[in-house]
Amino acid sequence: MSAWVLPDHIADVLPSEARHIEELRRQLLDTARSYGYELVMPPLLEHLESLLSGTGEALDLLTFKLVDQLSGRSMGLRADTTPQVARIDAHLLNRQGVARLCYCGPVLHARPDRPHATREPLQFGAEIYGHAGIEADIESLRLALDCLRAAGIREGAVVDLADARIERALLAGATTDAAVVARVHAALAAKDASSLREITKDFPAASRDGLQALVQLFGDAKVLDEAQKALAGVPGVEQALAELRLMARYLDGASLSFDLADMRGYAYYSGMRFGIYVPGAADALVRGGRYDEVGAVFGRNRPAVGFSLDVRELVGVLPARPLRAAIRAPWRDAAGLRDAIAALRAKGETVVCVLPGHDSEIDEFHCDRELVEQGGQWNVKPI
Repeated sequence: MSAWVLPDHIADVLPSEARHIEELRRQLLDTARSYGYELVMPPLLEHLESLLSGTGEALDLLTFKLVDQLSGRSMGLRADTTPQVARIDAHLLNRQGVARLCYCGPVLHARPDRPHATREPLQFGAEIYGHAGIEADIESLRLALDCLRAAGIREGAVVDLADARIERALLAGATTDAAVVARVHAALAAKDASSLREITKDFPAASRDGLQALVQLFGDAKVLDEAQKALAGVPGVEQALAELRLMARYLDGASLSFDLADMRGYAYYSGMRFGIYVPGAADALVRGGRYDEVGAVFGRNRPAVGFSLDVRELVGVLPARPLRAAIRAPWRDAAGLRDAIAALRAKGETVVCVLPGHDSEIDEFHCDRELVEQGGQWNVKPI
C-alpha cells in the first residue's frame, strides 16, 4: 500500500472546500453569538470514563480508545462534544443561572455512522444549560434553523419532531435490559413491525401495543391526534404530546413532520428531540433535543438542550462558492510596491505576488485585477 493512502472514510480537504468550511464555521459561530452563546473549546483527548459516562453503547462503539503513556489510564478521542460541554458546565463554569455554550471542532469516529460518511466530522453545536422550560427547546430549534439560513439553506428544510419520553414511558416496567432496548430502538427506526412484535412478545400488553402503535405514528400534525388516542392513559405521554403541539405553534411557517418512533442518536436524549432534513442530505443534517440527564455523572443534573451538525456535511449540500477576487502584483524589492501591497492587504484585499519565472498555480482565487506602475505610482487596474 502506498504511504500516502489515507485510512477508509478519512480524507484531506483541498483549498476551495477548505475555504468554504472555514467561512461556514465562522458564520455558524457568529450566528450562535448573536443569540448570546459563548464559545468553548474542549480537548480532543480525554479520560475514557469522562467521555462515555451516561452516553450509552452507541457512543462507546464510535469512540477510538488508547492508553495514556503518562498515567496508564484509558483515554478516548471524542466522538461527540456534548458530554464534554456538560462537564465544562458542571465543573469549570459551575454557574447557577442559564449558560449558553457553543463549539466547533473535529470529532473522530471509530467507524462511519452510516454508509459513505466521514469518520472525522467537524462538529458545530450550541447548548443551553439551566432552563427546564420549553422556551429553551424553542430557542435551540430556532437557532438551528437560523444557522442553516446563514449557511445559505433558505428553503426545503423539514423539521422532524419526536419525544424520547414517549418511548421511555412505554418501556417503563417492560424491560431494563440494555440489549433488548437497543433492539426495540432498531426495530422502531426501521418501522419493522414483525421484528418489534417478536422482541416485545413478553412485554406487558400496554407496552407491547403502544410500541406497535408507534411504528405507524409518523407524518404530519394529525399524528399527534392519533397518538393521543392510541396511547391514552400511558403516564407522561400526554405532556409530551402537548409540548410537541406547542413547539409546532411556535414554529409556524416551518415545514414540520413527526415521527414518534424515531429514537436514533445517542442515548442521553430525555425529552423533545428533532432532526432537520434538507435537500441533498442522505439523513438528518441537524440533530438535537433535550438531554437533562447528561450532566448527572458530573454531579450536576442540570436541564440541558441543544443541537449539532457536521460542517463538512453541510458544505456537501451547498453550491460551491465563487472564487475569491484577488489582485495580481509583480514581485519586486521596491519600497513603493511593498507599501502599495501592504495597504491593499490591510483593506482586506487578497494580493498574489507573481514570483520571478513562475505563474501562480491557484484554484482558490480569481485574479480579476492587477497592480501596475503608472508615472511612479502603483495603481490597481482591471485585467
